[in-house]
Amino acid sequence: MNIDAVTIEASVQRTHWWFEGRRRLLGRLLKDLDPKPAWRVLDVGAGTGANLPVLESLGVGRVIRCDLSVDALRHASRAKRTVPVRADACQLPFTSGSIDLLIATDVIEHLDDDQGALQEFARVLRPGGHFVVTVPAFQSLWGPQDIVAHHRRRYRRDTLLPLFQPAGLRVARCFHFNYLLFAPIWAARKLLLALRVPVSSENAINGRLLNAVLTRVFFLDVDTATRVNAPFGVSLCVLGHRAREPHT
Repeated sequence: MNIDAVTIEASVQRTHWWFEGRRRLLGRLLKDLDPKPAWRVLDVGAGTGANLPVLESLGVGRVIRCDLSVDALRHASRAKRTVPVRADACQLPFTSGSIDLLIATDVIEHLDDDQGALQEFARVLRPGGHFVVTVPAFQSLWGPQDIVAHHRRRYRRDTLLPLFQPAGLRVARCFHFNYLLFAPIWAARKLLLALRVPVSSENAINGRLLNAVLTRVFFLDVDTATRVNAPFGVSLCVLGHRAREPHT
């Protein structure tokens, strides 16, 4: 991710509608997992710490924030009860089977080897350990944010799900979210690309009133996404666990 995009993300993530909504969704999903105080939680591609408010509220014993960007990790350097680790998602410096819960929100689309990253996720998870992975959906939504964030791809359900089983990860649920804003986001991105508008980060295209409206819409979206199971959305979410049996 460009350094300008990292700085903008760090400055807006506390109140920006996108981060607020994704945290709301993540909080709901993790609460259902009933995390225990002794769990070790790994946030892969933690970036500037957008997920920390959720993770710190879980009551788990230890949260490890992993990212390849030193600049991103520094933005959340004062977070309590967390350990920052600089590492590649495809080469995690953790003992096999040592992680109880792994979170990778909008990470594997940055990687050349997304399959390798999922295999590494399975390696560090304990048998039966849980994972939550989110990715941007639909290549037709490619826009300025994909460019500044150095995305390699966007996914469809049928290209994403086949990556998990070979890695030793069992999928329990997969659904789209941010489906209510799919059409306006598609139109806005096409317009920005057509007009060649220079954008440091889409997160900077905001205002107080717009943010308030989009927050309400996105909250409604994430509160209903798992029930509606829409066939489209700006993002995909996959939940599951590492296979208990050795993968062959």
